[in-house]
Amino acid sequence: MSLTITLIQTHLHWEDKLANLRMFEEKIRSIMVKTEIVVLPEMFSTGFSMRSEELAEDMEGETISWMRRMAAEHKVILTGSVIINDEGSFYNRLIWMLPTGEVQWYDKRHCFAYAGEDRHFTAGKRRVITSVKGWKINLQVCYDLRFPVWARQGSASKEGAGEYDVLLYVANWPERRNHAWKSLLVARAIENQCFVIGVNRVGADGHDIFHSGDSMVIGPLGDILYHAEKTEEIHTITLSRETLTGVRDRFPFWRDRDPFTIG
Repeated sequence: MSLTITLIQTHLHWEDKLANLRMFEEKIRSIMVKTEIVVLPEMFSTGFSMRSEELAEDMEGETISWMRRMAAEHKVILTGSVIINDEGSFYNRLIWMLPTGEVQWYDKRHCFAYAGEDRHFTAGKRRVITSVKGWKINLQVCYDLRFPVWARQGSASKEGAGEYDVLLYVANWPERRNHAWKSLLVARAIENQCFVIGVNRVGADGHDIFHSGDSMVIGPLGDILYHAEKTEEIHTITLSRETLTGVRDRFPFWRDRDPFTIG
């Protein structure tokens, strides 16, 4: 069974929720092909701001309500990260909104200390692997990409079948380090024998840091299936279960993996 995903690579209006929600509403409405998941960048409603106390909302706030409405209206799963206040702690939270209004979330594990994220946000404590049509999707955010153990594929069966099938990253990754972004996305696909999707923003943020996008879809052998550089793009791609199973059956490298688990 296939899985169809739409990536939205775009600029963001700095710390302007209303402008960003209006923009994304227009972009989502413009999608003319049938899709099942729509992926937005990290902190899509604000940009990568450290003003967590001023910009945060709770799980019944404006952005979550907007996501619930858009997911229901377009009959898609809508995902992207938002600044959330959860009982006085602030999280960079990746929301996974179902068209039924049900919601799952993943809190970014690795806060980007280089930009002070660790001083304004609380690190998440658990991995989240969700399921769509039998596809298992591992949810991650930006800086998590640099830590391969956190993304490490576990085995879901004695035969060595993967714990997940798709590794998904949403990001505000700057152009000056885009070589690492592109290289690590490919590496995560190869080492975990899975599809990898990375959705990044473009343009300058409020600190005049430029982002080149470089949103990508990588196949389980590390082949680049899609790459968008510097421009705003909306791209829909269908992932093949047959391709994934064929790679894992033909190259069963996971049978030789080191036996350790993530605590």
